[in-house]
Amino acid sequence: MPPRSFAAQARADTPLGPITLVATERGLSGLWFDGQKHHPGAIEAPIDAGQRWIAQALHELAGYWRDASAPFTVTLDPQGSPFQQSAWQALRGIAAGRTLSYGGLAQQLGRASAVRAVGAAIGRNPVAVIVPCHRVLGAGGSLTGYAGGLERKAALLRLEGRLL
Repeated sequence: MPPRSFAAQARADTPLGPITLVATERGLSGLWFDGQKHHPGAIEAPIDAGQRWIAQALHELAGYWRDASAPFTVTLDPQGSPFQQSAWQALRGIAAGRTLSYGGLAQQLGRASAVRAVGAAIGRNPVAVIVPCHRVLGAGGSLTGYAGGLERKAALLRLEGRLL
């Protein structure tokens, strides 16, 4: 499938640093922290924080920073392979304040022997925070593998009451 063209982009400040958001006509397609691995770099799209998916995401993120149990309902349109899409969808099923291991997520996807592939798909998650890859931990609950940096992963988990 060819990549979709972006309808709009915006920048915003968060308690964990600046972010870039992008949207297609179909939904929010990306949310990256500055310096995040797999950030797409320069994006060719008009700057428009009022675009409907971006505006909704910014509103819901503001609610999340105040109350980490606030739900995200913004329509998403992340671009990735069918396997990546299935992993990202599974991530959305991990509620705030809950965590799951990479192995547990692989089992949930029916791919128990594909822990590394699941980890790679999670690492390519293009919609940070809203698709909560920060809720996936290593074996024994270890903090590992967050494209936005382990400090941000720990901060998000603290916000959600998972780390003291």
